[in-house]
Amino acid sequence: MSAAGVRAVAGGAAVAPGHARGQWIGRLLAHVVWDTHVSGTEHVPAEGPVLLAANHLGVLDGPILFGVVPRSVNLLVKHEMFRGPVGTVLRWCRQIPVDRANGRPALTTALAVLKDGGVVGVFPEGNRGRGDVTSARAGIAWLAVNSGATVLPVAVLGTRRTGESVRHLPAPRRRLAVEYGAPLDLAAAPGASRREALAAAQEAIRTGLAAHVTGAAARTGLALPTDDPEATRGPRGAAPGPH
Repeated sequence: MSAAGVRAVAGGAAVAPGHARGQWIGRLLAHVVWDTHVSGTEHVPAEGPVLLAANHLGVLDGPILFGVVPRSVNLLVKHEMFRGPVGTVLRWCRQIPVDRANGRPALTTALAVLKDGGVVGVFPEGNRGRGDVTSARAGIAWLAVNSGATVLPVAVLGTRRTGESVRHLPAPRRRLAVEYGAPLDLAAAPGASRREALAAAQEAIRTGLAAHVTGAAARTGLALPTDDPEATRGPRGAAPGPH
């Protein structure tokens, strides 16, 4: 599907996704404002649809991830962020707005990007917090099963420490890390129903990402925060994970 087709599917969304632009902004933040160490980029295919599943610690995760993906990427971002100057930048960078009450339009738009051979980034946990991936929303499994995209776990570390708010911006030049993992195996069991395949994919993504994040934290020495300031927000729904 062409970029024009993606815009048509979006139908009135706050942004017209396609080939993302403005990644130089993310690179500036990742490598000039902060000291981001990136590893595992050999796992990112040079072409074809790729679905990035990243853990979520704080407000900086999205901009940093956007800047260090070695290909053009469209991230799913909560629609509340599409306001004021930040919203203007997000629209210009062609990010995908997610309404927590109705994630279907965002999923449809993201699927069109993947069907066009693009890269989509999702935070399956949905909310910023500990980043240990004890839960994952169903939207990313729906995208994986319906797109056939390569699904990569991505560990984002250092953007929030214990005691810091999920909206906290780290001090300049803090050491951060982004580590890409090997593709996840989401093959459904023989004879599985569609519902069973989706449930299995959701759990495979959750456990695969959780294990990758734990390993990356040990390898980098950047521990996950032990607190979750968002824990009182209540149960999480099935919409895809915005940031």
